Amino acid sequence: MAEKPDLVQRRQKYIQRQIELDKRAVNVQFRGLRPEGRGPLNRDGMPKLPVGQHEVSNWPVLDLGEQPNIPLDRWQLEVGGHVANPTMFTWEQFLALPQVEDVSDFHCVTTWSRYDNHWRGVRFKTIAELAVPDDDVRFVLCTGYDFMPGTPVPYTTNLPIERAIEDDVLLVHTWEGRPLPREHGGPCRIITPKLYAWKGAKWIRKIEFLSDDLKGFWEVRGYSNTAEPWFNDRYAT
Repeated sequence: MAEKPDLVQRRQKYIQRQIELDKRAVNVQFRGLRPEGRGPLNRDGMPKLPVGQHEVSNWPVLDLGEQPNIPLDRWQLEVGGHVANPTMFTWEQFLALPQVEDVSDFHCVTTWSRYDNHWRGVRFKTIAELAVPDDDVRFVLCTGYDFMPGTPVPYTTNLPIERAIEDDVLLVHTWEGRPLPREHGGPCRIITPKLYAWKGAKWIRKIEFLSDDLKGFWEVRGYSNTAEPWFNDRYAT
C-alpha cells in the first residue's frame, strides 16, 4: 500500500527527531572507526547485520507517496552528463545488455534489513562502460519516474562514481525469480547492497555522470550523503 501524500513532511520530522536522539549517527567521520554489526561475516568481510539494524522476512514498502506505473513499451533509461556516448535505452535494448544474477542483502535506513535477496539485472558498471564517462567524472546522480506528490520534484539520489561501479550495484528487473514488483520500483530499480537502500533509486529513468557532487532528494532533507550502514551513518546536518 502506498503511503499518504504527506509522507515527505512526516519523514522529515522523523529525521529531525532521530538527529536529536542519536548524535552518533549524524555527520559520521569514518577515519579510525571499525565496521560495527552482528552475525557471521558476509562476502565483503562485514558483519551480516549492520549496527542499529534488525532482520525482517518481509519487504516493507517506502516511497514518496506515489508508485508510478510505467508500461514496458514506454519505459526508457536516459544516460548522459559528462560522457562520450550519451544513450537512451528502451526496455528491449536494456534487456539485450549483459545480464547477471546476484544474491545480496538489503539495508533500509529505517533500521530493517532483508537478507539473501535473489536479483537479476544489469551491472551499473556495464552502463558506465557503454557511456564512457569523461576524465572529470567523480559522481553519479540517478533520477526516478516518481515525484513528490503535488510537485514537479522528482526522486533523485547521488553516489560517488567508485561506489556506483562496484560489482554488486545493479539495475534490477527481477527479484526472487519474478518481475520486480511495482511497489518496489518495478519495472527497474537500482540496488546498492553496501549502502543504505535509499541510494538505489526506484523506477529508474535517468543516470547522469557529473564532475561535482549534487545531493539528491533525501540527502538535502537530512539523510547522510555517504550512507554507510556499518558505521551507523544515517543523518547529516
